[in-house]
Amino acid sequence: MKNWRMKDIVVMAALAVVFGIVYLLFLPVNVIMMGIVGPIGTDIIFGVWFLVSIVAAYIIQKPGVALVSEIIAGIVEVLIGSSVGPIVILSAIVQGLGAEAAFAITRYRSYHVLVLMGAGVGAAITSFIWGYFRGGFVALDPSYVVLMLIVRIISGAVISGLIGKAISEALAKTGTLTSFPLGKTYRQRKAG
Repeated sequence: MKNWRMKDIVVMAALAVVFGIVYLLFLPVNVIMMGIVGPIGTDIIFGVWFLVSIVAAYIIQKPGVALVSEIIAGIVEVLIGSSVGPIVILSAIVQGLGAEAAFAITRYRSYHVLVLMGAGVGAAITSFIWGYFRGGFVALDPSYVVLMLIVRIISGAVISGLIGKAISEALAKTGTLTSFPLGKTYRQRKAG
C-alpha cells in the first residue's frame, strides 16, 4: 500500500461503495435462486460477490487492491443494512484474500484474462472453504458439495473474471481512467 496514490484510494473506495450496494441488492436474488434450485443457487451467482476485487485490481494494478476493495465493499454492505450482519466483513476478507493470491502469484505483473479468471476462482475457493465450515455444508451429500464447489468456481471465473474484465474495460473506454494502468493500456491499444 506504500505506492498507492490518493487517486488510487479514491477510485478503489468509490468502486467498493458501488459494489457494496450491488452486493446488498443481490441478497434477495440469492434467496430467489435458492428457492428455485436449492443451496446450489447461491453458487450459481456467487461470483457477483467477488466483482470489486477483480475490477479494482485490474484498473489500479497494485498489491493489496483486491483485498482492501473487497473489505471496504463488505463494510459498506453492513453499514447500509445487510441482514447477514458484520460476519459479511469476515467473508469479504476471505474472498479478498483468494482474489489477491492470484495477482500475487504473478507478482502483480500480469492482468491477463486468465489471471482475472484465476482471481475469481481463488475467491471462489477461499469463500467455499469458509462457507463449508460456517454454512453447514458438511451436512449435505458429498457429491452435492463437490458440485456446489465446481459451480462456484465457474461462477467466480465467469462472473468475476470475465464480466469484471468487461466492466473494467467499459469504464476505461469512457476515458475516465487515463491515469490508471488499465486506462493507459486501453489508450495505447486505441492508438496502435
